[in-house]
Amino acid sequence: MAKRPPSREESELWRTAMRDARPLRRQRQASKKATTPPPTPVEPAKPPARAKRPPPPAPAPPPAKPPELAPGRSAGVDKRLAERLKRGQLPIDGTLDLHGLTQEEAHRQLDGFLAFSAHGGRRCLLVITGKGVWRSDSGILREMVPRWLNEAPNRARVLAIASAQPRHGGSGALYVLLKRRREP
Repeated sequence: MAKRPPSREESELWRTAMRDARPLRRQRQASKKATTPPPTPVEPAKPPARAKRPPPPAPAPPPAKPPELAPGRSAGVDKRLAERLKRGQLPIDGTLDLHGLTQEEAHRQLDGFLAFSAHGGRRCLLVITGKGVWRSDSGILREMVPRWLNEAPNRARVLAIASAQPRHGGSGALYVLLKRRREP
């Protein structure tokens, strides 16, 4: 970028600012010049050889992916808490019933419910999927909810899941244990 000459206003402002400035007092160099021999011409110094840069540090390994959630598996949860979740002994802080919803509607409802519950500090949720049509082995929502719980951003909120006890819906419902909310 080329320098532009200062405008008339800028020059005037500079002169006004510097009008009280006085040069620094210099030491007498005359006596030193007479006693020292004239300098010999020196060849311009060669730039130092470029030192090899150290290789960049190896990238940090990606954070370990949390284990996949599935009813009956409780990695990352102590045995006692996992057993209490499985037995339905934890107080249920919220319930979501997905009966009669399409997959898209159910997925949106589940995502919103988990976000709302996690933000509100809820810990144990009951998600009712239903058992599905009697003619097939299982319902589509019953199969899809565990998958959706393993997707981002839900996986970051969920600590463990377990099949519900018969009094809460049995195989047609899941207990969802959310991670504790960290206060900033």
